Amino acid sequence: MKFSHSPATLQTWTGSVLAVGVLEGDPQGVVAQLETRFERKITPWLEQRKFRGKTGEVASLQLLTSGLSSLVIVGVGAADGVSLPVLRLAAASATKASLGNGDSLGMILPWGELGVAGATAVAEAVRLASFKDQRFRSEQESQELPERVELLGALPAETNSALATVAPVCAGVELARELVAAPPNKLTPEVMAATASTMAQEHGLELQVLERSDCEALNMGAYLAVSQGSDLAPKFIHLTYRGEGPIQRRLVLVGKGLTFDSGGYNLKVGAAQIHMMKYDMGGSAAVLGAMRSIAELKPKGVEVHMIVASCENMVNGSAVHPGDIVTASNGTTIEINNTDAEGRLTLADALVYASKLKPDAIVDLATLTGACVIALGEEIAGLWSPDDQLATDLCNAAEQAGEGLWRMPLQSSYREGLKSLLADLKNTGPRPGGSITAALFLKEFVDAGLPWAHLDIAGTVWSDKGRGFDPAGATGYGVRTLVNWIVSNATTTAN
Repeated sequence: MKFSHSPATLQTWTGSVLAVGVLEGDPQGVVAQLETRFERKITPWLEQRKFRGKTGEVASLQLLTSGLSSLVIVGVGAADGVSLPVLRLAAASATKASLGNGDSLGMILPWGELGVAGATAVAEAVRLASFKDQRFRSEQESQELPERVELLGALPAETNSALATVAPVCAGVELARELVAAPPNKLTPEVMAATASTMAQEHGLELQVLERSDCEALNMGAYLAVSQGSDLAPKFIHLTYRGEGPIQRRLVLVGKGLTFDSGGYNLKVGAAQIHMMKYDMGGSAAVLGAMRSIAELKPKGVEVHMIVASCENMVNGSAVHPGDIVTASNGTTIEINNTDAEGRLTLADALVYASKLKPDAIVDLATLTGACVIALGEEIAGLWSPDDQLATDLCNAAEQAGEGLWRMPLQSSYREGLKSLLADLKNTGPRPGGSITAALFLKEFVDAGLPWAHLDIAGTVWSDKGRGFDPAGATGYGVRTLVNWIVSNATTTAN
């Protein structure tokens, strides 16, 4: 799928499908222009379908004329309400309506002042709305995707160079979607490490995979405690990108990597939907996807490390007991009062390891708590950070990406709930404020004064029904936010 800004107009563009955005009430007279071009009345047809130009409305018309086979009209709402989210939704809706109708798509929307940002957002929406994961079907459905996508209308001269970033970014999102969607018998810690290895070979990244014995030598007692009930060996994955030129910023991404979470002896039961715990590695999928994108974008002056402590949380005679006390690699002792709060144990040792790299900032992503889902729902992830600048930068990156993110309080007094009678900490606190105490637990394993942020993405990595340009299933949440944040830290980006 190749994207470009075309000099063609609404009147002259030819190809398979023309998608046109219409404002509510059509103040720009777009429909009249279409009627002039195609020499047919379109207004009565739209009225019959009760199309008013409201956000998300779509009407498709087969034209079967020379130079164009199909017309898709999509509503973009009120003129004063056009925004990046509106353009993304319009582009995704138009794309879904146009699939299977030819190999080229022309799209014109009311760009207004959104310019390059609007064009890039639309291009990403077109590609991501076209994604369909059929890896595990015995017979795959044929799906004709547009090979050529041209954006029409008044856009800045630098639009084409900006559109060149769309493929690398979307490739990272698609990788994350495939990882999250993969069943646990297909995506094991070993397979996750192999995925990182392939990426390193194809894109010139550095890779180190620590085996169980290596982690034992580093005293990663918290991480290894989680993995000890599984027949599958843990894999601690460290992937590194080094940009060209003098390194101005060293950044670390840490992703929770539970390829399956049974809950351990605190077994998930009832409404916990244990079969969906394959996506408990959504954080690792996001950071792997981001590294895939960064490796191709090649931002200069920045060094990026990705850390994933991958394993399963299973039950057997060797599994950790509720009540066990383990020691993390920084010497902190932890009483495990709930074996289903395992992700924070793996992240504890990963964050200690990340801190030793002496970075300028650490960001971890994890499907960590159901409490965050209750608080923010399925479209917004939670952000905890003691560093105002880092929090602001991440929120700006998420807004640019169209990924919901909300800063939450890191209430220090809640740490009282993590006190243990026997150890330094318990791995869970009281039920109220559960996502906050989880973040406070992680903070214990980050060097004091080091800029750090925690993103709880438990609600956002999966969508049962689909939303916007996300299909039903894995969303690939977090990749674009991380890429935007990393690029904003770079000195420049290679062409």
